[in-house]
Amino acid sequence: MTYGLTRAIWFQALPKIDGASVSLRYEDGELVLDGLEVISEEDIIGDRISRPAKKRRPSERFIAEAAALSDVVHVPLPLFFSKAQIAHALHAAGVDTLLVPSSAANSWPLLAGPHCKIAGESFALLHIDALPVATPAGTLKITFTSGSTGAPKGVCLSAAALHAVRDGLVEALRPLHIERHLCALPLAVLLENVAGLMAPLAAGASCIVPPLAQLGLGGSSAFDPERFHAAVIEHEPNSLILLPQMLRAWVGFLARTRRRAPSSLRLVAVGGAAVGARLLASARGLGIPAYEGYGLSEGASVQTLNLPGADRVGSAGRPLPHAQVRIAVDGEIEVGGSLFSGYLGHGEAPASDWWPTGDLGSMDADGFLHVTGRKKNVLITGFGRNVAPEWVETALRGENAVAEAVVFGDAEPSLSAVLWPSSRDGDDSQLQGAVDAANATLPDYARVQRWTRARAAFDADSGFATSNGRPQRAAIWKAHRDSLTQLPDGGP
Repeated sequence: MTYGLTRAIWFQALPKIDGASVSLRYEDGELVLDGLEVISEEDIIGDRISRPAKKRRPSERFIAEAAALSDVVHVPLPLFFSKAQIAHALHAAGVDTLLVPSSAANSWPLLAGPHCKIAGESFALLHIDALPVATPAGTLKITFTSGSTGAPKGVCLSAAALHAVRDGLVEALRPLHIERHLCALPLAVLLENVAGLMAPLAAGASCIVPPLAQLGLGGSSAFDPERFHAAVIEHEPNSLILLPQMLRAWVGFLARTRRRAPSSLRLVAVGGAAVGARLLASARGLGIPAYEGYGLSEGASVQTLNLPGADRVGSAGRPLPHAQVRIAVDGEIEVGGSLFSGYLGHGEAPASDWWPTGDLGSMDADGFLHVTGRKKNVLITGFGRNVAPEWVETALRGENAVAEAVVFGDAEPSLSAVLWPSSRDGDDSQLQGAVDAANATLPDYARVQRWTRARAAFDADSGFATSNGRPQRAAIWKAHRDSLTQLPDGGP
């Protein structure tokens, strides 16, 4: 019995083992992966993925990556996407097969299909009547990024682009001799999938992938730093990839409890948003070897990265071996070397070997990239000064009292901000102290003169952030304009 797959969506995935002749087939209730070593709870993809040591549970949701098997286009989606976003992705990508744990099959009552077992766990192969969707030639993976709006955009990636990033990371990280990587982000997140699985495996390292709940992660924004720290202590990894808000929470936990990160760590790469010099200094003071990087889906993930011995705090690092980076005349960052093949629904590839990222920045004399902010977010104050709000927001988030900040002030005489405290018990005097401290590090035209406490947390439930944590500036402005403006209009 054969079950045909042409475009499948998977909620967790593993990369292909290079050099193996691999095919995928469905036979007698099992997904059979020809050409790979036996997959079981005791032995997961041979010796390339480590079986956790005694008393550690094997990773529960390993699925061989369809993108490298039998010409199946792989469409990974994070479980924190909303139902509407998942439905959009399924339709937009023309997905014809949904592979989900059998326990979650009831969430799709109108879909049917056989069940199978992978690594001892039961999965459902649900068939979807899908219409064909145009994709650029050679598309291996479609990654969805929600960007700054709620509708995810499908970015089509080829094997050549993905492998270029993988190989660049392997070369750059070779001096660190990383032997154990702990996957702290969902595998459907492109950064973790490429830099946290493909690169370590290609370098001969082991990847530890416990259930996200064991790492303190829940949904897109819930994070328990105490549970996370316990997992890091238990697994003793050499490397991690974190988002800035995760690093901030971990640093706060270590500082409050007077603990330190384990000495096994050699690299904690931080990306997804600006980190800030103060947070990096605090992290390193607590034994976390945190280094900031920069990347984007259209470049198949990470492009630049600070590294031990090649580090400039406040920058996003130098370009990795696979990456080409330049600054356009108007200050926009452009990248090349590992570009995507095009967007979903558009068969044509990018028209140039260089892709305009939409980010503003500069390269210093030593080749370090400094990212200022999003080009479309730049504020022009009433006095004609151009201010990237991300610059000011990073300064504000560098203060312990501030968890999230969004800055406004277009056409206004001064800047204003909406703040969400690190602790719900934090009072306004602590927030004012944080604003004063941040202002002391900024020039006068970039200082926040008015601020208000947010009416809800910055998350998808409130509508103040996308599912991947990016602020919904228009929604935040609409909800708080009455507390901020001196003139009728001053926001996005």
